[in-house]
Amino acid sequence: MATSLPRLSLSFLVAWASPAIQAQKVASLSDFDWSLQNEPLSINIPAAFPSYAHLDLEANQVTGPLEYGLNDFNLRWIWQQNWTYSAKLTGLDKSSSQTFLLFNGLDTFASIDLCGKHVASTDNQFRQYYFNVTDIVPNCGNDTLLSLNFGSAPNIAAGILNQPNQRTWPYGTELVFEIPGRQFIRKQGNDFGWDWGPAYAPAGPWQPAYLIQMTNSEVHARNAAFDVYKVGQRSNLIPDQSQPWVFNASFDIIGTLPASTSLSYLVQDDDGTTVSSGTLTNVTQENGSISASALIENDTVELWWPVGMGEQVLYNITVNIHDSTNKTITSLVRRMGFRTIVLNQQVITEEEIGLGIAPGNHWHFEINGHPFYAKGSNFIPPDVFWPRVTPKSIRSLFNSVLAGNQNMLRVWSTGAYSPDFVYDIADELGILLWSEFEFGDCLYPADPAFLSSVYEEAVYNVRRVNYHPSLAYWAGGNEFENYILPVANRSSPSQYPRIIQEYEELFLSTLFPAVFENTHSLSYLPSSTSNGFLSLNFTDAPYMAPRYADLKEPGHIYGVTDYYNYSAAFAFNIAAYPIGRFANEFGFHSMPSLQTWSSYVADSELHFNSTTIQLRNRHYPAGGLNTSNFVNTTKGMSEMTIAVQLWYPAPNKTDQHSNFSSWCWTTQIFQADFYSSQIQFYKRGMGLPQRNLGSLYWQLEDQWAAPTWAGIERTGRWKVLHYRAKDLYKEVIISPFFNDSSGVLEVWATSELWESVEATVNLQWYNWDGQLITNLTGLEQAQVVIGALNSTQVFTRNVTEDIKSAALNPKDLVARASISVSGRRPNNQETETFEHTNWWHASRLSEANLVDPELSLSYDEYSNEFTVKAVAGVSAWTWLDYPAGSVVSFSDNGFWLGKGESRIIGYTVVEDSTQGKWIDGVTVQSIWNNTLAY
Repeated sequence: MATSLPRLSLSFLVAWASPAIQAQKVASLSDFDWSLQNEPLSINIPAAFPSYAHLDLEANQVTGPLEYGLNDFNLRWIWQQNWTYSAKLTGLDKSSSQTFLLFNGLDTFASIDLCGKHVASTDNQFRQYYFNVTDIVPNCGNDTLLSLNFGSAPNIAAGILNQPNQRTWPYGTELVFEIPGRQFIRKQGNDFGWDWGPAYAPAGPWQPAYLIQMTNSEVHARNAAFDVYKVGQRSNLIPDQSQPWVFNASFDIIGTLPASTSLSYLVQDDDGTTVSSGTLTNVTQENGSISASALIENDTVELWWPVGMGEQVLYNITVNIHDSTNKTITSLVRRMGFRTIVLNQQVITEEEIGLGIAPGNHWHFEINGHPFYAKGSNFIPPDVFWPRVTPKSIRSLFNSVLAGNQNMLRVWSTGAYSPDFVYDIADELGILLWSEFEFGDCLYPADPAFLSSVYEEAVYNVRRVNYHPSLAYWAGGNEFENYILPVANRSSPSQYPRIIQEYEELFLSTLFPAVFENTHSLSYLPSSTSNGFLSLNFTDAPYMAPRYADLKEPGHIYGVTDYYNYSAAFAFNIAAYPIGRFANEFGFHSMPSLQTWSSYVADSELHFNSTTIQLRNRHYPAGGLNTSNFVNTTKGMSEMTIAVQLWYPAPNKTDQHSNFSSWCWTTQIFQADFYSSQIQFYKRGMGLPQRNLGSLYWQLEDQWAAPTWAGIERTGRWKVLHYRAKDLYKEVIISPFFNDSSGVLEVWATSELWESVEATVNLQWYNWDGQLITNLTGLEQAQVVIGALNSTQVFTRNVTEDIKSAALNPKDLVARASISVSGRRPNNQETETFEHTNWWHASRLSEANLVDPELSLSYDEYSNEFTVKAVAGVSAWTWLDYPAGSVVSFSDNGFWLGKGESRIIGYTVVEDSTQGKWIDGVTVQSIWNNTLAY
């Protein structure tokens, strides 16, 4: 039975898992006819469920397209109103012994009425709510109306904020992007604005909900926690891989379980073969939950691995609850994988110090007992409105993650907890999800009511998603230890002890217990950017003593870093990059393409500093409800402008659209170039004392069209960044590092492979016209050894002196480095060849004596491949572009070509409304095209 069940919602799985419980009726509230009302505005329109008022108003053409132009400003009247969703519950059984309403997400302040009777009120977007309406239903008569009245979250937040003697915090710790007061309510923080997104502050039933009717002898599982871990494993500690698996199943029950119950389990592979089954032991019932566990031997199941490290083996695990007669009361199926993952924060040993690792503590992930290089980006809410996010859209996005050679995403806090299908897809594809609780960039209340609601929110979400093998880690929130707390200490040292106490009440005494008490398999830290912990205590809360700024003596290295520098003059200065064990944020903003802009902005506004383009830029944010934020937004626009002018030939084309498109593209090149420098710097750190084992750049994707840090645009088009990161997230790379002060060029070879490999490396010098330079020192077929998860220096010279001694002009020179390695991927016995090429230019491209590489482009209809060739010179930042109306990812883009070199380019079509005609519109260019006037 387990293998034939479709992937349905939890409620349907429970309702129809076995014949013994088919009497239970579980109706999705999505199946009823809903309407949206606002009486003062005389609005009464059909509505969807789940949904938001914004979406239904757009669908009924009350508004224009929500994301077009400056509609986020023009439509603020929507969030200033209250909105009511209502539907008649046709088929309601008024004689049912038990009737419950189960809501998996109401955003945010909802008053619920059924049959004219008040049921309850809610105030937390992230909690699951369930209400016993058994006493109301028999008296409903013909009136079976269910109404959900949603209050304006910004208005309610403002009311709380402006209460007499309301809590305030030191200057600089309350980051207001647009709408104030977000820290007082439990709603998605970026709904109130962020520096990469708008402030729509939507209201509505954003997650599925159910009507449950059953007899007194029946029960319903509203949530469950399935946990697999090694015997003796605890949060934040390295598990013993030789120990057997513990499988723990815990159900949260609606209804009353009989006093005597038993639980059985069944583990089946994708072929339906049973690999393990039996009775769960250690049955306990407490606070509406029932839990039990079993041991599963290691040789019974195969391991789940992230992409590039092994197979993503998943099993269907069925758990049945039985009464004293062995009748099945309820049943649940989960698709799970067996893996251990831990954030290793152990003290660096004397033996490791002897190997050249700096003293301090580790900060890296280990999967199934193996350290690995975590590489990826930060995942923000993929849409302004969550009900529009579908499994199809997430699969498309995550396919781009895989194609970009990424194995981990940091699921950023201050958005919303991801739906199960996000983790389902990550499970299948092998993408690890570093997940966070929804707190960031401000201080929060610590009163009992707030903390109690947060605890319920955290417990629900930890239990809900815990069974997913892709779930890698829980962090309490965003940028507290590296930003908010230091600002508070500097701004108001007298208040700092109180602030630390309140911070720890939330992140150590509330959130950590929610993790610690509901899973043995995951690590936790209170802040995403953190120096880790001093000690753990598994006896009494708060369980952890954070390190904060207790960094011991100089030379010790702890924790994870982030880095932002918006002064383009200092870009590529590796001396400024932070030294840490892991880099979880770094970046710079860029413009989306002309093709993406044209879907959201009027043609007349498609130029760099138009009113609409400027006001859609939220870097820097208004800090309030200002809709003409030209002072702040001009700063962000000028940062991009200066970066282009400093480092590249600045476009100056006569055609408005061509000029705008070139400017957009060149801001993307600077972004990609800057990220490239940092990605290579952090990866090189595998072989340096910091032993860096991870880099996650900011950010993966856009949720609307605007200048942002994203590598994937709102339409799904890849920016230059995503292609460049794909290249540098290959398993083996060769990287140049130039010290502008000393004139020394170093070249390093880096390998993510888990075994030592021998590499062949080359370094040659050329003029821009492709002529080989023979009187500069290079490398010819040098052989080097790269250790497992390591890097090694292969070349170092003062090239500034060399160039001067050879009487050469640095504006004429480029260097080409290449590497070839034969090796094996983790858990793979097949040997393959890993190759990588990289280029370094001796002067800024804005000053270089570029030549026209005379790029040629051809298309083979038989192989469905493009071929690009540089006929007459070196082609820097070779770029294949394609028209609007389709979304295509190329196998390679944004690359360099030497004179006479060709590259064959495949592609994947994600969307296409052109019936394949986009192929005829593909063009190719290089940075040299910026020097042209057309």
